Amino acid sequence: MNPFTVGLVQFGVDRAKERNLEKIRNLMSGKRDAELIVLPEYVNFNLEHLSPEEAFQLADSLDGAYMTSLQEMAKTHKVYLVGALLTKSPYPPKVYNTAFLIRPDGHLLATYRKIHLYDAYHYKESEYVMPGNEKPRVIDIGKTKVVLSICFDLRFPELYRTAALEGAELFLTPAAWYSGPMKEETLLTLARARAIENTSYMVMASQFSKVFTGRSAVVDPYGTVMMDMGAGEKYGEITLDLNVVRESRTIIPTLTLRRPEVYFSRNGGA
Repeated sequence: MNPFTVGLVQFGVDRAKERNLEKIRNLMSGKRDAELIVLPEYVNFNLEHLSPEEAFQLADSLDGAYMTSLQEMAKTHKVYLVGALLTKSPYPPKVYNTAFLIRPDGHLLATYRKIHLYDAYHYKESEYVMPGNEKPRVIDIGKTKVVLSICFDLRFPELYRTAALEGAELFLTPAAWYSGPMKEETLLTLARARAIENTSYMVMASQFSKVFTGRSAVVDPYGTVMMDMGAGEKYGEITLDLNVVRESRTIIPTLTLRRPEVYFSRNGGA
């Protein structure tokens, strides 16, 4: 076995940033063996009932106090820390929805600005958020290679396939998945699909509140849901066997059996 332990923090965010930080601290105090912990999306505040101008005023900078607090938590617990927060953009009142990866020494290792905005189900994230224009990069953290994504990205398989072809073994996905009829099943179906088709682990932390589903989950490269956190504010962790990625890519070599010359040929269709 080639073990790697991940933790998930599931909770509901409101406008009170200090209260949100305190929730994260309290939940992370349950950390035991985790080497990497994933927080939800909108981890500094959530956009519900705010105007774009109010959201811009509340948004943080990557060198501001909120990020500094998260970096201190990573150092305290000696873990890689992942999440997504709303950061100021140069285009007020628009903000960026920015995922981050902090090293165990507190250094901000990588960021990714959400490229697929949630303009669906009569909601318009684009009224608040400026989309990023760069795909997330695959990051080697020593034991494994990881890639960041955010929530609605789950509906765009190209993003994950590209990352898998570049060596990603763990998809790290902060989310705030809106509740509604069948939405929980949609979330887990998409998480499983992205893991199966790319023979990769999916590690997804989702907000839980009156409007968000919870159901944070870890899915293995065969599509098995190893952990489903259901409802409630809680912390959970699980140990993955990184050998399963290499094993599954040998048994089911979909990444090498691809036929892009057919998919994109003039006569072939796509």
